[in-house]
Amino acid sequence: MKSYVLKTEQAIPISLDMAWDFFSSPLNLAKITPPDVHFVVTSDYTADTKIYPGMIITYKIAPLLGIYMNWMTEITHVADKQYFADEQRFGPYAMWHHQHHFKEIDGGVLMNDILHYAIPYGIFGRLSNTLFVANKVKEIFAFREKAVEKIFGKMPGS
Repeated sequence: MKSYVLKTEQAIPISLDMAWDFFSSPLNLAKITPPDVHFVVTSDYTADTKIYPGMIITYKIAPLLGIYMNWMTEITHVADKQYFADEQRFGPYAMWHHQHHFKEIDGGVLMNDILHYAIPYGIFGRLSNTLFVANKVKEIFAFREKAVEKIFGKMPGS
C-alpha cells in the first residue's frame, strides 16, 4: 500500500493557550473545514469537551460527489499545549495519521500539521489519489489556513 504525506505550517497571532483551547475542541474542526465536505461531528460532545488519549470522535462527511460516509478517529497521543495525534479507526482512507504540533513563537503560535494517509483499492486508489484525492486534501488544508486566519487574524509580516 502506498502512503502519502502532507505537511503544513501556519503562524497564528494568538497565545498558545488560545490555540490549544480552539484546536483541542473536536467541535471546532467543523468551523475550519470547507462547507462542500459537509463535515458534521456526530459524537455527543459539548463545546467545553477537550481531547484526551483514547477519545473517539465520529463524523459524517461527504468529501466527493455528495456521498455521505461515516468516519471515526481516535486521539492517540496528547502532550498538553504541544501536540496531539488522531488516527482513523474506520472511514474513507486505508490509513490516516494526523499530527498537530504547536509551538510558542514571538507574537503567537506556530502550528505544524503532518498528515500521513493511504487510499484503499491498490492501483485504483493510487490513481484516484493522483486524479483528485491529493488535490482535495490540499484544498481542505488551504481552506483551513484561510479559516484560521479569518478567525484569529494574520500574523504581522506574513
